[in-house]
Amino acid sequence: MSAVSHELPPQAVSQLPPQAVNAKLIALISSAAIVLGILLSGFVISEPAPYELYMAGLIAVWALFGLRISRAILPLLLLLVAMNIGGMIAMTQMAELANTPLYLAVSLFLAFSAVFFASVTSTQPDLYRLIFIAYVVSAVATSLLGIAGYFHAFPGAEIFTKYDRAAGAFQDPNVFGPFLVLPGTYLLYLLLIGPVSRMPLLAVPLLAITAGIFFSFSRGAWGMFAVSAVLLTGCLFLQSASGMFRLRLVVMTIGAAALLVIAILVILQLPGVSDMFTQRAHLEQSYDTARLGRFARYTIGFQMALEHPFGIGPLVFGTIYGEDTHDIWLKALMDYGWLGFVSFLTLTLWTIAAGFRILLRDRPWQPYLLCAYVAYLGNIGLGTFIDIDHWRHLYLLLGLVWGAIALEYRHQKQLRRTSAVPAAAISSAR
Repeated sequence: MSAVSHELPPQAVSQLPPQAVNAKLIALISSAAIVLGILLSGFVISEPAPYELYMAGLIAVWALFGLRISRAILPLLLLLVAMNIGGMIAMTQMAELANTPLYLAVSLFLAFSAVFFASVTSTQPDLYRLIFIAYVVSAVATSLLGIAGYFHAFPGAEIFTKYDRAAGAFQDPNVFGPFLVLPGTYLLYLLLIGPVSRMPLLAVPLLAITAGIFFSFSRGAWGMFAVSAVLLTGCLFLQSASGMFRLRLVVMTIGAAALLVIAILVILQLPGVSDMFTQRAHLEQSYDTARLGRFARYTIGFQMALEHPFGIGPLVFGTIYGEDTHDIWLKALMDYGWLGFVSFLTLTLWTIAAGFRILLRDRPWQPYLLCAYVAYLGNIGLGTFIDIDHWRHLYLLLGLVWGAIALEYRHQKQLRRTSAVPAAAISSAR
């Protein structure tokens, strides 16, 4: 409609059908509603967070007024529902329910949020850009809060830290850091492919997000961001046939690595930073290798899974051994039983395979799929060492990847229809 309104005189625009005006207004309101939800995703200091309350209402309203789930998104919905059914079955194995119903309600909400984001992006691809921009804004804001908290920039700023690590507007720095990986990857993508004149504008928010990841002192976030950056650069290198662009990627990668090393060396001169960095840089911590540490609990948990095929109930493992599973696969077995484990494993393999198959195809939504996909791989890899079950951004990533899968499915379907028309015409002519 916007393109038409530029071509028509004002009096013609005023005579547009009310249905067209209403449709445009509804589109603007719905886009703004989704952007607000993404902005809220970076602020989870207490639970239920504003994000949950707002998105639960938004999904309910959308479901009443036209949420369409295409055939391509059905596997995502069915597998997530099956996983949560496994959690409900596991709940029957518990002597006391405690907060389990609320925990499973959050799990079900997050599952529906993934389906919601997949549905809206597959029907309105233009939402990808708005979602990513809103995510960057949210990430920069929460990063600045975390950095301010780490350096005690103002009275009360310590609320944005935990364990002397930047946590931003999150409860845990180990969630705060990974939350920043996708927007950081997206800004890096824009930096790599964009004009030189735009680099300073992108470098400022990227610097804020990178600093947030660093001061979270989350080993997982460090590794995720590094892996995402490498995978992103490698995919861009493979996708391009231009020798000049590939040379630019190589030069920029070497330059970025050199700047990163220099920046880390400078930051390590700050009081307290060097000690924390040295402590967190070790691959193994004392709580990993203790007698009942994280690695020992893995063995114990997988043995328990053989004895309890229906699981032992959400969060019960932590009450027995003092700490939760710290492994998404073990957590699926304990909290959701074998049904939940098989469902989550199937969903993960399906997402990785289907996403990889379309990863480098030249589509308008391909840049967003690429960034979301490499960030999703990082989250799944990190899930081997930490619980990612209730990470809001993980379900957003799932939705973004499956939205692109559904778009490609529809695109291929349209191509088949287009190719079938000339064939039918030739056949009738004969």
